Amino acid sequence: MSRVTLSQWQMLAAVVDHGGFARAAEAVHKSPSTLNHAVHKLEEQLGVQVLEPIGRQVRLTEAGELLLRRARQLIESAASLEDVAIRLAAGLEAEIVVAIDQVFPADAQAKALERFSETYPQVRVQLHESVLNGGVEMLYDGRADLVVSGIDAQGFLGEPLVTVRFIAVAHPQHALHQLGRLLDLRDLAQYRQLVVRDSALRQSTNAGWLKAEQRWTVTHLNTSLDMLRRGLGFAWMPETRIADELRSGQLKPLPLPAGGVREVPVQLIFRDRDRAGPAAHAMATALKQAVISECAVQDSTQSNEKP
Repeated sequence: MSRVTLSQWQMLAAVVDHGGFARAAEAVHKSPSTLNHAVHKLEEQLGVQVLEPIGRQVRLTEAGELLLRRARQLIESAASLEDVAIRLAAGLEAEIVVAIDQVFPADAQAKALERFSETYPQVRVQLHESVLNGGVEMLYDGRADLVVSGIDAQGFLGEPLVTVRFIAVAHPQHALHQLGRLLDLRDLAQYRQLVVRDSALRQSTNAGWLKAEQRWTVTHLNTSLDMLRRGLGFAWMPETRIADELRSGQLKPLPLPAGGVREVPVQLIFRDRDRAGPAAHAMATALKQAVISECAVQDSTQSNEKP
């Protein structure tokens, strides 16, 4: 067992923070003699002088500065631990599992996680970056508390979150762009299409036009994007994921008279909204707020770039 109690460290910190025993006593609602005794007891137990008198005031010795710096970490950890216990007693989850489809805007996802962390820093988050049926399958299996997906989940009520625009693109030097005319499906069928694999373990499906004679299937949108930049194929990509590449000219929309752009409504789905804890609800709120703020910024940027 530790010879020095957490309470003793707290009282030492109070004396230092308030510049003396009298002021500290008022702040922590204890008598000056109680604080004085606690600090002297601490010094006796450690065999180290932590405070030295300077006139009517006291200050930390060099050893005291080192010890109190370490002790403050203990004090903060103890306060954090008590906060977690209070939240758990109130029904706060220790961990939440969230499945977010890779087509969801990356900036909005990052902003939502940042906001959630500010409110619930002690709650662990398992984030699964799913594709197509992957998130819905986790919902059916009871493995996710919250799912963001463009796929309908039978037996669950989803809440509209954002509509994602997909654009058929390729590198400007890709052979499809060199044809110099409007394209049709026969043109696409002759070249390599890049596809992201469904992350579902069981009923996986493919989505979109998939009649290219050559097809490469990857597991993440970022891999597909990297291949597009290298001119290795064409693909339908979420507009938010390729906004920079479109602006810089690294990627160029394919000249398709129809089907070059498609829209996918993305939903927010609880496994059980009524039984979900405060952390799951907070994550849902953060996702909705992030979509609103980030989409507003992107819309403003796009309108400013128009001639």
